Amino acid sequence: MGMVVGLGVTRLLTGVARIIQHPGQYRLYPVHLAWVASVLLTLIHFWWWEFGLFGITRWTFETYLFIVAYAVMLFLLSALLFPDSMFDYAGYEDFFISRRGWFFGLLAVTFAADLVDTLIKGKEHFERFGWEYLIRTPLLFALCIVAAITPNRRFHAVFVAGTLIYQISWILRLFDSL
Repeated sequence: MGMVVGLGVTRLLTGVARIIQHPGQYRLYPVHLAWVASVLLTLIHFWWWEFGLFGITRWTFETYLFIVAYAVMLFLLSALLFPDSMFDYAGYEDFFISRRGWFFGLLAVTFAADLVDTLIKGKEHFERFGWEYLIRTPLLFALCIVAAITPNRRFHAVFVAGTLIYQISWILRLFDSL
């Protein structure tokens, strides 16, 4: 799992490094860059979350396979943000909007997987998040479905800004960060 998460982080950092090395090669898109930051934060947070797995008293192969599959989904999100080639696209906006169905469809699945992951860690872990988690997860899932369908740039900008602010707030409030 750590290797797969590391590959996702590497993919994102390599993409950012490519932008720094060749800033004029492709037109940048702030929404794309914000999703890069969000997925990077998600990968780091996922690595942190998984320390909670030490509390699982009975491991099964299915549980292990699920955790690895979750990590693979996060890697694929990274790959969808920085493709191997941009030759078919005018820039990152063109690429991102054309691949939004894949990106947000997969992101929606990761929110569903997060629910399963949280339940795997036990009732106490699940209850720690309270009612907010039960609202947050289906809301983010639904917003991903809308984002997968709509090419509206304003919606995408507001969605990623809200997601980043909420992610940071969630981490600071619930994971002993302060």
